[in-house]
Amino acid sequence: MNKLILLLTVIALFSSCKRKDLVERETKQSKPLFLSAVDISSLPEISNQNLVFYHQDGKADDFLALLKKNGVNTVRLRLWVNPANQHSGFEEVKHFAKNLKTKGFNIWLSLHYSDTWADPAQQKIPKKWEGISFSKLKDSVYQHTQKVMKEINPEYIQIGNEINGGLLLPAGDITQNNTQFIELISAGISAVRANSKNTQIMIHFAGIDGSDWFFNQVKNLDYDIIGLSYYPIWHGKSLSNLKTKMQLLVQTHNKKIVIAETAYPFTLEWNDWTNNIVGLNSQLILPQFPATPKGQQDFVHQIKQLTKEVKNGIGFCYWGAELVSWKGNQATNASPWENQALFDFKNKALPVITEFKVD
Repeated sequence: MNKLILLLTVIALFSSCKRKDLVERETKQSKPLFLSAVDISSLPEISNQNLVFYHQDGKADDFLALLKKNGVNTVRLRLWVNPANQHSGFEEVKHFAKNLKTKGFNIWLSLHYSDTWADPAQQKIPKKWEGISFSKLKDSVYQHTQKVMKEINPEYIQIGNEINGGLLLPAGDITQNNTQFIELISAGISAVRANSKNTQIMIHFAGIDGSDWFFNQVKNLDYDIIGLSYYPIWHGKSLSNLKTKMQLLVQTHNKKIVIAETAYPFTLEWNDWTNNIVGLNSQLILPQFPATPKGQQDFVHQIKQLTKEVKNGIGFCYWGAELVSWKGNQATNASPWENQALFDFKNKALPVITEFKVD
């Protein structure tokens, strides 16, 4: 009898250990991915120039392999409806996304619902959708989003890009036509939910001022992630204010949150004759983050750390990682961003590249 009790005790302990081990493994496996992302939407165009990129040690490597080796796990791509050329159009993005998936990257799509840039300054209806009824416009949003889901099937998707004032203006103006604004976003969300159980939906706002008001407008929508752009030149020079606002949004809306766009210069010099976005000390956060390789690295490190510290913070995305002076140093219509790329003027990876490795 004592032997039987001993045997049962051993079996119970063994089973308990196995269950505990299984729970630990499942918990570890289900741990949410921290997005260590870059937006490299212009890479297909830049690749036509056959540029050579280098690791910090000076060794040449494939651009995507270089990113992967340095910890980038997600790539963000913009998608325009019918651009003037093929760049950022459906076929290019579809092909590029497929290539990225084979290399192990997650795909994060930013649907602009426009033929060109959509941001707080402009949200222009695609030409082929101009003049149609609002009912048909909603259907166009649904059909376009459904096509994206069926043929690209990203892990993350934005319904609009920096839609502070709305999207598909004037039909979806957030203040003048709020009901229509909500209906247009709902059409995109419905198309995602009908075609995927796994794709996470993001709503994207540029900056932090006014973000609490904006996300109150969309509080009843079925989305997963709050996305914020943060550039010191436009959105203030206090990382403390950024963190406080992120915490408030998470507390209010119980959503995950991500820095959807950010960037910082490693120099105020230039490498072509295209006017740069950032070129003055007054546009920087000083003295903490000067326009040096170390200043750029420190800035991204702090962005990563504060996002980790915010409840439900799931990552960050560096915008324009690839935007070197790809048309040569005499070009007047090339990169306004080469001093904020992740590569120096000789296409060598900057120290900031190491910040994409996540524990």
